[in-house]
Amino acid sequence: MAKRQFKAESKRLLDLMIHSIYTHREIFLRELISNASDAIDKLCYRSLEDGGAGLDRSDFFIRITPDKDARTLTIADNGIGMDEQELDSNLGVIARSGSRQFKTDMDQEKAGEENIDIIGQFGVGFYSAFMVADKVTVTSKKFGSDAAFRWESAGTDGYTVVPAEKEGQGTEIVLRLKEDGEEEKYSEFLEDWKLRELIKKYSDYVRYPIKLGEDTVNSMVPLWQRSKQEASDEDCAAFYKEKFYDPEEPRRIIRVSAEGAVSYKALLFIPAKAPFNYYSRDYEAGLQLYANGVMIMEHCTDLLPECFRFVRGIVDSPDLSLNISRELLQHDRQLKVIAANLEKKVKSELTKLLEEEPEKYEEFYSQFGLQLKYGILADFGAKRELLQDLLLFYDSGAKKPIPLKSYVSAMPEEQKSIYYACGDTVARLEKLPQAEPVREKGWSILYLTDEVDEFVMNMIGEYQEKPLKNVITGDPDLESGEDKEKLEKLQQANEAMLAFAKEALEGAVENVTLSGQLKSAPACLGTQGEITLEMEKYFASIPGSGDKIKAQRVLELNPEHPVFEALVRAYAGDQEKAKKYVKLLYFQALLYAGAEITDPAAYADLISELMV
Repeated sequence: MAKRQFKAESKRLLDLMIHSIYTHREIFLRELISNASDAIDKLCYRSLEDGGAGLDRSDFFIRITPDKDARTLTIADNGIGMDEQELDSNLGVIARSGSRQFKTDMDQEKAGEENIDIIGQFGVGFYSAFMVADKVTVTSKKFGSDAAFRWESAGTDGYTVVPAEKEGQGTEIVLRLKEDGEEEKYSEFLEDWKLRELIKKYSDYVRYPIKLGEDTVNSMVPLWQRSKQEASDEDCAAFYKEKFYDPEEPRRIIRVSAEGAVSYKALLFIPAKAPFNYYSRDYEAGLQLYANGVMIMEHCTDLLPECFRFVRGIVDSPDLSLNISRELLQHDRQLKVIAANLEKKVKSELTKLLEEEPEKYEEFYSQFGLQLKYGILADFGAKRELLQDLLLFYDSGAKKPIPLKSYVSAMPEEQKSIYYACGDTVARLEKLPQAEPVREKGWSILYLTDEVDEFVMNMIGEYQEKPLKNVITGDPDLESGEDKEKLEKLQQANEAMLAFAKEALEGAVENVTLSGQLKSAPACLGTQGEITLEMEKYFASIPGSGDKIKAQRVLELNPEHPVFEALVRAYAGDQEKAKKYVKLLYFQALLYAGAEITDPAAYADLISELMV
């Protein structure tokens, strides 16, 4: 019995595949079950051509048999089987797929008719068996033939094909498992519980019974393949809770059935609450990806953008071009088409929830709003148009979170800008001195309390041709020409005193200036340049960044306030007292801004001195 050799390139590919291509050894079982399912499919299709195979669909099965004593695992099917030539060509040349050739032949015969569903079309999956086995034996008998043959190989050293005995058509694959090592425990693939776990995980929806002993282990009919009449929302919710280990009902169920350039079905869920580890590195995002009911990826992150990573669910398509490992699909054209459609569908469902059930949307937003905001910032604002209508901000007029669309629709005609303020709490923002000119006009302000909010507003820039303006930086449009001229004259008249005040603060501020924004407060803290106080707080929360990124602070004084008059008098008559006044005003400005007073004792002593 002469041993036949793999072609040189096949030997290299086999070695590469065993050691590099697959990321999880356990998927060998998925691949072999998928091949068995293909073999049964072929017999079903052939029987339709030949007018019957003497078998009913209910007669087909895939049987898994572990033998701990012999240290073997057997995967058997009663599908179409292979003759000697097919064993040699299909298993002797890696990356040659009998399934792919069968599909090509049938498609040519059925030109113009519906394509045939065959799971494996690359011809590499079978060799994943060598990741766990040191010898693989394949005994096969082709349908309609009296002869059976056995293919056997221990890996890259070659293979043999010899006559054999076998009852009935089909294929039986026997894996002699490798010995256990310190890291790899191959014996677990002989355990009943482990085999059940892997079948449920990867092959639960293969359309033929997978038998382990007397039990059929797989469910065979995916829920997402059923119509709404066959699977109610209650059924889908129960499936979600069991599949994704969530005790809560999903907030929204999204069903998709698409046909056309790419056909697929999807069953997606928007959770009611974020998992405890959602905002941690431990959380695994991504949809489960199936091809004809066979799971090929448990967490496919390419099916939805990062901003929608909270969505759970399943996508199943017969059109995915399965490549070497059924895991490397991120560059697949069909996958990109599906991803683009799902992105639009999720956006549509969230918009519908916002418009039809705003209270429920607020509940959703309390869990995942931060994710949407970070989505605005990702990739230089690439998802801005997708997400900006889904954001909620607390409105000072409505006294509740609202979308930008609602804010704009309520704006009076004379209001030309969308105003917002950033701070720690709504209560603090309601007393922000710089917001007084806007409040005085009776206009609403959006109060933003998340650290990331100011960056989000800067990224959006404008909405429905209305510029977004931070009340901290002021708005020249709110001041009349007369007011601006008056302020400029006061600035010039007090130039020396303002320079004195800056020096008194000993580098704490970049400048001291007069403000046209302030009404009732004597002073406030502003900034110059791109970095604001809220941005400074955000960067300070990032380890290693706090000392590197600082706002250029500006102390702004209200020239209409009695305290300013007191400061002017002190400067003219008692400059030591004037220094204390300046420092006191700076401390007050810090408090208004919600900024940290680095020396509370100095502030307390200063008040005591001035009181005495």
